[in-house]
Parts: sequence; structure tokens; C-alpha cells
Amino acid sequence: MFGWNSCYEKEQEIAAREKARRLGVDVEVIDANNDPIVQSQQLLQCIQSSTQRPDGIIVEPVGGTALPIVARAAADAGIGWVVLNREIDYAAEIRRTRNVPVFCITSNHDEIGRIQGRQLTAMLPKGGSVLYIEGPSTSSAARLRTAGMYETKAANIQIRTLRGNWTLGSGQHAVEAWLRLSTSMRTQIELIACQNDAMALGARKAFQELPNAIDSNRWLSLPYTGVDGLPKGGQNWVREGLLAATVVVPTNTGIAIELLIKALEREPPREHTLTAASSFPSLDTLAAREVLSA
Repeated sequence: MFGWNSCYEKEQEIAAREKARRLGVDVEVIDANNDPIVQSQQLLQCIQSSTQRPDGIIVEPVGGTALPIVARAAADAGIGWVVLNREIDYAAEIRRTRNVPVFCITSNHDEIGRIQGRQLTAMLPKGGSVLYIEGPSTSSAARLRTAGMYETKAANIQIRTLRGNWTLGSGQHAVEAWLRLSTSMRTQIELIACQNDAMALGARKAFQELPNAIDSNRWLSLPYTGVDGLPKGGQNWVREGLLAATVVVPTNTGIAIELLIKALEREPPREHTLTAASSFPSLDTLAAREVLSA
């Protein structure tokens, strides 16, 4: 398994190891360090190995593509291929010509964005401006989440977009760069929304480190929202008051391992499986809070 480093990916690793242990299979987790070139090289080395070739590969692409060339190389070598959190358009063609399982399991990123848009609407019933930190421009997940958010947010909510890279540090740097603009301190913002929880904490850190305590406290008093909602991450940060809300995104590595094993035993999976997300707290709870605070 190959992935990029974040709290969510760590949870993916934990889920993978637990599922593998329960099913009695071996799993090796390799971190590409968020580098698409390194990831491709790691995968090809694995595929070309004469001594440690796996029965299947589960990969979360970190670059702009879903690694179609590497996927075909794996299939040619008789290795099952599963893509996480990225839709693929080559599965049908490979499945027709090679007798190996090829499929993808992804979070429903459109729906994640729609949930976040509904959260914004619930928390800003009178409208307002949101500072919105997206994932990288090469990420289809980031694009889909943004599109979903715009689909459901109220028309009286304005979005000011910054760009991050899924990490706490990137959220902090995005806000710090924005704060250096002469117009930022005069901009009226009612809420900080991020496409994952780590970037939301990074945004808080940037505001926390402002030299002017009055400005810092003003920014820190705003609601912050994120995505991932891990039990010991985003959900806990909501309970602690660091976040106002998050979107709970189930890990999909355990499902991937289970489906891959069944596929290798000649039980073909669907080409594309979606996992469902949910709001934490519920949208009704968020709306009720705003009514009470109005």
C-alpha cells in the first residue's frame, strides 16, 4: 500500500493492518512522502521484484493521475490493483484483457462537499463570507469537494479561496500568506472552512501566532470546520471546541483489503465502490445552535 502522509492516512494504515490481521494476510505499508515520482518508482520496483512480488497493490495516488501505466504493468504481472480515493477510467479495459482484479474504492467527494456546504448554510443563516482552504489543484478530491460545496451553500454565502496541501503546515502557510496581503485584516470573515481537519488546525495556528492579541482572539473566536472526522482527530477537536464541525469520512483500506482478497478468490468486485460520509455534529444540531445563539 502506498500513500501520502496525513492524519487520515495514518488512520488508513491502522485500519489496513487491523483488517489484514483479522483476515490472516500480510500487508506492507510504504509511504511515498507525498511525491508522485517516488510513488511511481516504488510501485514499479514492487511490480518488477523477482522475490517480493505481492498478490495485490492498494494505492492512493498522490499526483494528478490515477497511474494508468503502472496499473497496466501490475496487471501484466498478474498483480491485483486497487485505487483509493480516485475514480479510474481504465478498469473496464484492463478487466477485459487481463484476468486480474482492478477496481477503485473512493469516498464520495461530491457528497462530502455538499455536506460541508450544508454545514456552512446551517452555521451562517444570515449569510456572510467564508475563508475556504482547498486541497491541491491536482487533486480530483479537492475539485469535487469544492464543486459539491458550491452546489449546496446558500446564495448569500461568499467564498474566498486559499490553497493548501492537506497538511497542518500547508493550512498555516496558506493563511500566513493571505495575512501578508494588505486587504486581509480589513476583510470581514465569518467562518473558516477547510477541506480537511489538519488544514483547519493549521489555519488556527496561523491566527494564534499573530503578534496582536486582539486580532488573534478575533480570528480564533470564529467557527472552523474541516473534513475527515477521525474519532481521535476531528471529532475530538469538535468536542474540545477547536472545530465547530467536521465531515466524517470512513477509512476505506479495510474494505479494499477485504474486496481484494475476495477478488483474488474469484469473486469479482464492482469497478467502483463509494463510501458514505456524514456531518459531525448533525446538521440539525448545527442549525439549532445558531438559533440559540442568534
